[in-house]
Amino acid sequence: MTGRAPGAAGVRHDAPTPGRFASATVPRHLARGALGFGAIVASLALLPVVGPVSLLLAPVGLVALRGCPMCWAIGLMETVSAGRLRRSCANGSCELTRVARP
Repeated sequence: MTGRAPGAAGVRHDAPTPGRFASATVPRHLARGALGFGAIVASLALLPVVGPVSLLLAPVGLVALRGCPMCWAIGLMETVSAGRLRRSCANGSCELTRVARP
């Protein structure tokens, strides 16, 4: 182990790394969003019908969204951009470049 942090001078990152909130595919991420937002809305909409028991759907929605709606939105951006941008670092500076599609 060299003791260098990722992105340090002389370290190249050629392979795209998915972000922490990204999903494998965009349809999978959108399905997670539909489940998450649906569960949160249902927990509030069903409150007058079934009472506080409906609030048990809220944690299900938050787990599907991986914490919060903003986390889901960040993950959507990461999922869409995965494989389209490449970060390379050399000699103390890093830059993003577009990956050419075949």
